[in-house]
Amino acid sequence: MIDVGDKPVSLRTATAEGVLRFGEETYSLIRDGSSPKGNIHEMARISGTMGAKKTPDLIPYCHPIPIDSIKVNTRIERTCITITVNVKGIWNTGVEMEALTGVSIAALSVYDILKPLDSSVTIESIKLLEKHGGLGDFKEKQPLEVSAAVLTISDSRTIEEDKSGKLLIEVLKNQGFRIVEYKILPDDKEIITNELLKMTDDKKVNIVITTGGTGVGPRDVTPEATSNILEKELNGIVENLRGYGQKRTPLSMLSRGMAGIRGNTLIINMPGSYTAVTQSLNALFPGIVHIFRMISGDNHHK
Repeated sequence: MIDVGDKPVSLRTATAEGVLRFGEETYSLIRDGSSPKGNIHEMARISGTMGAKKTPDLIPYCHPIPIDSIKVNTRIERTCITITVNVKGIWNTGVEMEALTGVSIAALSVYDILKPLDSSVTIESIKLLEKHGGLGDFKEKQPLEVSAAVLTISDSRTIEEDKSGKLLIEVLKNQGFRIVEYKILPDDKEIITNELLKMTDDKKVNIVITTGGTGVGPRDVTPEATSNILEKELNGIVENLRGYGQKRTPLSMLSRGMAGIRGNTLIINMPGSYTAVTQSLNALFPGIVHIFRMISGDNHHK
């Protein structure tokens, strides 16, 4: 199976539809759910629910995921019956296969009921109507000319050894940011503070990400340097980063990183390790992109 462990958990929904067509003379026999094999509508609801739940047992590469809701509806017309299955779950991957499997099993169950009554019955179509959730729902067009600076905080690391800083640069570029500064600074509170002021007040950089100096060691002072200059703290960002990391390592809770705004600049502290930065970036994008529209005064939008 594909590894979805790095994807952030989010609300996922999907709706699938199946259509069975039959002869017009069959309509009166099944309209009230009084066919020889039982109530068609109840059978569709039960079998559709069971089918959605059993999806990972039937589809080899589907992940077993928690499902919060399954709703099966039927609509009968003169020559057809339409079945819809809506599935909802909060997880790392989508629920479209659960919706499609549920409607497929429901359609087969109804077919089984109708075939003694009408040899012409067919399953005409099974299709996905819509799906929502995951990163795709939160991607939005990056504002033009969004600049970024990366500051690695370390007494000993060189540019050649700085995997975390280079990863930040690579991801930011891929997200459409223009890198205007990359430096390695010592674990010195005054130096870090002055560099942040230079990035925010002088260069007007849109986002500054620091990596390193967020732990509990005697030289870890990045959060203190950041706190000195912030005008608005954004606790939700660091809570999300630590929460995401804590599910993958018990050490994430020891990070003291901060996030906030000074002027029109977003500042985010990330840990120093390459693995921790990778996890933080997975949790940060694409949701963080919306903040630049908010800072600039644009109306909030979905």
